[in-house]
Amino acid sequence: MTNTNTPTPLWQPDEQWITKTPLSAYQRWLTQTRDLSFVDYAELWSWSVNDLDGFWSSIWDYFGIHADGNPRPALAAEQMPGASWFPNVKLNYAEQALVGVGPPQPGDRSLPALLAYSESSAAPGLAMQSINRGELADQVAQVAGALRELGVTAGDRVVGYVTNTPEALVAMLAAASLGAIWSSCAAEFGVASVVDRFQQIEPKVLFAVNGYRFNGKYHDRSGALQAIQSGLPTLEATLLLPGEAGNTGSELSQTRLWGDICGPSLPVPELTFERVPFDHPLWILYSSGTTGIPKAIAHSHGGNVIEHIKVLALHQGVTRAKPFFWFTTAGWMVWNLAASALLLKAPVVIYDGNPAFPTLDTLWRITEETEATCLGASAAFFQGCEKAGLKPGQAHDLKSLETLISTGSPLSPQGFEWIYSAVKQDLWLTSASGGTDVCSAFVGGVPGHAVYSGEIQGASLGAAVYAFNDAGEAVIDEVGELVLTRPMPSMPPFFWNDTDGKRYQESYFDMWPGVWRHGDFIKFTARGSCIIYGRSDSTLNRKGVRIGTAEIYNSLETLPQLQDSMVTERSGGDGQSLMVLFIVLGDGVSLDDQLRTLLSEHLRQSLSPRHVPDEIYAVLAIPYTLTGKKMEVPVRRLLAGVAQSQALSRDAMANPEALDGLLAAIKE
Repeated sequence: MTNTNTPTPLWQPDEQWITKTPLSAYQRWLTQTRDLSFVDYAELWSWSVNDLDGFWSSIWDYFGIHADGNPRPALAAEQMPGASWFPNVKLNYAEQALVGVGPPQPGDRSLPALLAYSESSAAPGLAMQSINRGELADQVAQVAGALRELGVTAGDRVVGYVTNTPEALVAMLAAASLGAIWSSCAAEFGVASVVDRFQQIEPKVLFAVNGYRFNGKYHDRSGALQAIQSGLPTLEATLLLPGEAGNTGSELSQTRLWGDICGPSLPVPELTFERVPFDHPLWILYSSGTTGIPKAIAHSHGGNVIEHIKVLALHQGVTRAKPFFWFTTAGWMVWNLAASALLLKAPVVIYDGNPAFPTLDTLWRITEETEATCLGASAAFFQGCEKAGLKPGQAHDLKSLETLISTGSPLSPQGFEWIYSAVKQDLWLTSASGGTDVCSAFVGGVPGHAVYSGEIQGASLGAAVYAFNDAGEAVIDEVGELVLTRPMPSMPPFFWNDTDGKRYQESYFDMWPGVWRHGDFIKFTARGSCIIYGRSDSTLNRKGVRIGTAEIYNSLETLPQLQDSMVTERSGGDGQSLMVLFIVLGDGVSLDDQLRTLLSEHLRQSLSPRHVPDEIYAVLAIPYTLTGKKMEVPVRRLLAGVAQSQALSRDAMANPEALDGLLAAIKE
């Protein structure tokens, strides 16, 4: 029976295109080696989530992960939380990245590994920095040797206050090679944001920059770096990454320069890898800090190796020797995911700076110059290009570009249509959604499926993802809570300093025991595609980066001009969210341009530019529940158009009149 409501696809791959995809090659291998055949992707996905042990074992075998021990069983214990994956193996993420999964091939060491641009090389005519796989391995060996000299061993924490440069990736891989645990914050973060994160995990060594360029300007961070050093009492050494000429970091204590430990004139020690258990922590990412200090989320070597191989190869088409470009900063989980293209021997293209500098077509020009087959960026970037009237397909030779990835926030239907009219008609546009919590995507690209305006193609293999209604039932063509009913290998083994697992349990399993509730609203269509409707909790999404309200409140509380505040977000009408700040002013204080500027600059300096609100409103009071909690989520639902009777109970409010004043303020 034909579904008359099916929209017209923007793009439909032909059989020749589908046959050449890595997903099709994997399916042929399943038929040849496992006697498994599937009539369509829906049937393949169903197998992948119903036979988790069989599916993840097949990913291990097909890609050829290097490890000691027996990779059977893949799943020894299924409960959530607490699933046990590949308990009988030891492996190392850095080994997979530098050697590459699968058998070695002639010329592997000479393949490009990193193709790096920065703002200083962004102007037309200035060359990129190219590092091949052999050179990358040598640099990692040098830095790993320096870390050994500093006493770093497996389990120690090594942190980075860095930008998106080759040196930052080398530092991460060097730490991982030793079994040490990496964690990073972008250099744009304020001191309080960095210390709140790093202090929890008690780092031994800090890699850092003391300045960076953004939007054509140099930002001196030497004072911030000194404050960060002072705020980390366990720190034993700082390794200063290259910066502006003459910027030696002489003002910093216990600091060595990058050129003293890594360079072509220095000896290269033997590169070795400490193979660790599958669930040994690889890196620590952070929650947004909505309810206090950001949660330190541990991610495992094995979980990230096997999940990243799967999602990059099968859902984004990454393959050997084809440049992969995903614009990110070092403070976003995409930085970690993009680096994993190295596992598949694909060159990683990186850009350190403002994507709109010196012009908004910088990322498109880099795509052309590197002949990248895949370009990833935030939905906000693509919609910014649309609003600016860019036509990248006319201005640049994008014949190599096969895949476009939009993530961070939902891409509007207008954004989808602009890509196919202004970029390229024959293009696989994949929109993906997941998060820091799993350092991957639950839903994303499906090779062979059509692309429909405003929709994500489908659920990822191995991800038992559904939309649940309030009764905990899976629904189709209805908006519900995004949940996972079975575990994934990249789910975090634990939160740092959460010895009893209470914070972990409360973060994901408080609504339905044994079911992971992610905190997004999602709708699946009868065709298997899906639409993300934003956060169902109070976490804010700023151009793809989660921001917690508690961080903002903690910063604003230091200002004498304010008595109270609440921050939420609402739709800006073009598919992008706007951060809205409500403030209660002190006696004799008025909300004028001077105070607006002060608030914005205070948040920019103490936290980051992403913490600056789009709109500020003065109100007489902030609405609270009877239990003393700010009513962030109900207000957000009201601003999204949900009826007041469905969004909240006025009987549960301590001061319902405050809600009336807030809504009146935003309508003025």
